[in-house]
Amino acid sequence: MVTVKDFKWTEGMSVVDLVGAMRNIGFQSVELAKAADLIVKMKKNSAKIFLTFTSNMVTSGLRGFFAQVVELGMADVLVTTVGGIEEDIMKSFGDKFSIGKFESDDVELHEKGINRVGNLLINNESYMKFEDWINPVLEELYLKKKNWAVSELLREIGLKIGEGFAPKGVHQGGASSSSSPRETSEEVSTRGNSILYQAAKNNVPIFCPAITDGAFGFHLYLFQQKHRDFVVDVVKDFGNILLSTNYDEKKAVISLGGSISKHHAILATLLNGGAEYALYMTTAHKTSGSMSGATTDEAKSWGKVKDDSDVATVLGDVTIMFPLAMISALEELKKESLL
Repeated sequence: MVTVKDFKWTEGMSVVDLVGAMRNIGFQSVELAKAADLIVKMKKNSAKIFLTFTSNMVTSGLRGFFAQVVELGMADVLVTTVGGIEEDIMKSFGDKFSIGKFESDDVELHEKGINRVGNLLINNESYMKFEDWINPVLEELYLKKKNWAVSELLREIGLKIGEGFAPKGVHQGGASSSSSPRETSEEVSTRGNSILYQAAKNNVPIFCPAITDGAFGFHLYLFQQKHRDFVVDVVKDFGNILLSTNYDEKKAVISLGGSISKHHAILATLLNGGAEYALYMTTAHKTSGSMSGATTDEAKSWGKVKDDSDVATVLGDVTIMFPLAMISALEELKKESLL
């Protein structure tokens, strides 16, 4: 039996030491340490890792960390919601979001053209710039072919971000330009933090089953009014996520938050025999009966997670819990020359 131990700081303590010490503190710290161990096991046992997250996490500063996780080979399939796609594009070309307050005057924010996500703020101008950027991209892709699965479309957009694509006469940062100016190192670095770009570069598919549930969906609708033969095929993409794995592969799910992104991944594992590893991080509670609050044990009743699978559920804010667990795992894997 594991005993409780008093936690103490030591000078120069690494993240792996910090998280390792948490396994003896109690409560959710034990689950966090288990989560870090589980990520290491996923990688050591060559499991196909489905990483799912909701758009609010891309609104936050986790966006660059997700891109780095992809670049380091710690995710094989991504599933997210459409706000994460939009905001990744916005940030890729210099838009900056602000930190405000949870107790803001929302009427005043609305009058100023500012949108609030928790304590994060997004200006309406960011959505205008997104529109200016995405429509010329859609025009180019339409000329290439008329029917796109969502993941195929997102891969092409990721490649455009990597190229620093800008509409004619518009600099990628938004300033008018008669020629293509030399990009600054900051602009190139900003694009390197793009989830879409890193996924395209590293051949990691991104699935977004609710692609219409946001500004991007609105622009896809308007584009289709001009080009009636333009199709973004969600059903075809469901087939693509099913074929991204198989019964024989070991499968792992790291689900951050919940929603359709979580269920899309675990449904794919269900139809391919269930996941051997499952890590859930959420602030939702199991008594809600929601997908966000559903536990790994509940998933076993559906066959989404195998009966003998290795699982962990961390109840807490993903912006705190995920970096701790993942960095601890990365340090451990690096120490063992597995990264």
